[in-house]
Amino acid sequence: MKTKFLIISLLLTVNLFAQNNLKLDIDSSNIKISKEIYGHFSEHLGTCIYEGIYVGEDSDIPNIKGYRKDVVEAIKELKVPVLRWPGGCFADTYHWKDGIGPKEDRPSIVNVFWGGVTEDNSFGTHEFLDFCELTGIEPYLSINVGTGTVQEAVEWVEYVTSSNQSPMTELRKKNGREKPWDVKFWGIGNENWGCGGDMAPDYYANLFRNYSSYIRGNDFQKVICGPSGNDVVWTETILEGLKGKNHLAQGVSMHYYTLPTANWSEKGSSTNFEEEMWFSTLRNTMYIEDYIKQHLAVMDKYDPEGKMKLIVDEWGTWYDKLPGTKEGFLQQQNTVRDALVAGINLNIFNNHADRISMANIAQIVNVLQSVILTKDQEMVKTPTYQIFKMYNVHQDANLIPINLETENYEYNGEVIPALTASASQKNGVTSITITNANPNKAIPMDLQLGRDFKSVKGKIVTGKEITDYNHFGEKEKVFISDFKIGKIKNEVLALKVPAHAVILIQLQ
Repeated sequence: MKTKFLIISLLLTVNLFAQNNLKLDIDSSNIKISKEIYGHFSEHLGTCIYEGIYVGEDSDIPNIKGYRKDVVEAIKELKVPVLRWPGGCFADTYHWKDGIGPKEDRPSIVNVFWGGVTEDNSFGTHEFLDFCELTGIEPYLSINVGTGTVQEAVEWVEYVTSSNQSPMTELRKKNGREKPWDVKFWGIGNENWGCGGDMAPDYYANLFRNYSSYIRGNDFQKVICGPSGNDVVWTETILEGLKGKNHLAQGVSMHYYTLPTANWSEKGSSTNFEEEMWFSTLRNTMYIEDYIKQHLAVMDKYDPEGKMKLIVDEWGTWYDKLPGTKEGFLQQQNTVRDALVAGINLNIFNNHADRISMANIAQIVNVLQSVILTKDQEMVKTPTYQIFKMYNVHQDANLIPINLETENYEYNGEVIPALTASASQKNGVTSITITNANPNKAIPMDLQLGRDFKSVKGKIVTGKEITDYNHFGEKEKVFISDFKIGKIKNEVLALKVPAHAVILIQLQ
């Protein structure tokens, strides 16, 4: 009887462990994960631009031509591939000619969307594009459709990209830039269903056609303003409006923000939370995959050849502002929870790399789920920074199809997948990223590799507590560290993914 009980116990243990399997199909890796999936977003919002990126050449803060030296170095280390600017909602009130020429001659405006502060336009087209050159970033410019005109848009494109002799190129040269910049990504409007003009989708589709037909460039990637969340009606209507003119759009944007609650006025704290808010945040962020599938189904209907790509150019967490910070500045902290959100989303985007060509987390410095925080002379690399740094091995790598079997993480009668994963191959190295959403339990799993590898190494991002974050003047609590992994046996790697952690496994 005792022996029988032992056998049953062993079988139960084997079944429990076998429940979590990741099988790699290495021989089918023929889709490239676009590096632009690891893109970022910068808006004239709070201290993202001023104080975050740009402090001016006269600042006591160490800078390179006015750009914070520590931020420049951190961005280079992160290998940021693309940066969207100047918004966001700000883009549809922004007139680019206000931000060129001598700074003392630039007119000021009121930033009506973000805090009602005065914008002096000292950071404009030249400053942004020079920053991109300094950091090795591809620029992604958002054109003002809400309060702008087609002529204004065409002149901006000409000013930035043309090498012909024309009034706009002469103006650029007068302002100190002889050669044009190489800008291929152009967003035509932003959230035109909301802050970009409260437009009906059929009206916007016609407006887009008008703008796009005059923005001519052989290698331009023009992006039509897509939906918020799961609004497939918007997607269906704009693509119906493009019928016969699909060549005018190379990308369809999509925005989705992760809130712990369903209440925009009470979104919850970015630092003070317990498991209930942890669970709801991760549950809500996982909805994005279903929304992506819904929009891709519509896109497949109107673009069966898949020439138009989905661009998730605003995503990330959105909590209540930190106590004592300004209204409309959207300042929040960044904990282990945000590291999990970043890892989960990036795994999802990787696994849809056949149709997703870009994604831009909001925002790069000091706003929402930023990778960098600044305060006077100090700078902090957030948990989200650590994830982007660890995941940059996937940039321009070949996606490896996976089959993931995972147990659930259950809380208060609801369940979500405990594990997410993605895998890629580049320069003879296979990289696998795995997230464990369960805050209480390490999860054993088997990686069925399909072949043997000579070496295996691992990295991990986690914290002692789910509320851990990196703060000014304090030792980092959340960072990348080595993760010890056992040996591969019979083409299988058995491991345990620690609780509330994101890991990277590299095989060679």
